[in-house]
Amino acid sequence: MKGPRKQCIILLNGEPHKGEIPADGAYVICCDGAYAWAKNKVRIDENLGDFDSLSEEPIPAPKCKFPSEKDETDGELALERALDMGAADLVFYGGGGGREDHFLGNLHLLYKAMEAGAASAALRTNGAQISLCGEGEQAFPCKKGATVSLLPFGGDAHIMEMKGLKYAPSDLRLCYGSTRGISNLTTGEAFSFRVERGYVLAIINEEVV
Repeated sequence: MKGPRKQCIILLNGEPHKGEIPADGAYVICCDGAYAWAKNKVRIDENLGDFDSLSEEPIPAPKCKFPSEKDETDGELALERALDMGAADLVFYGGGGGREDHFLGNLHLLYKAMEAGAASAALRTNGAQISLCGEGEQAFPCKKGATVSLLPFGGDAHIMEMKGLKYAPSDLRLCYGSTRGISNLTTGEAFSFRVERGYVLAIINEEVV
């Protein structure tokens, strides 16, 4: 990984990702069974996991294999590996679909990444782009008329200065346990907001075909 902000892409053994995976300049870690859908789709720099759900030897060969009975998921092990390497921008693919418990766990990996000091952490599924936003200015490109939801994660959150959204109050307090923030609409090809306090999941619904 090179550059002032090192990007790492982590491929998970959930739904095979339908869209492109732009990996130029990124270090790509593939988790266990994700190799089956990713091997001909994107360059893989490292394979990692217990390989209990893979029927072939991945290329490149794993540097080590983890036991199948362990406290962490393969995705969490990959995240820890990426953070140890100094990754600042984390993007997960293949983390949606299938088991809901794994999907919810993958959202917690975004939280772990941000708490560890990452500059950004996002999950790309076949139906949405999901980013966990910490305090400060946040801006996203999008399609005009896209459905966007802003939800607190890990506790209450406070948003200021929303732009590019149909419903854009200057002072929005999101309470953990409330559905306020669901189903907003973009008015142009970008939107932005400033997180004053807490963490916010910014979910752009965008079907990948």
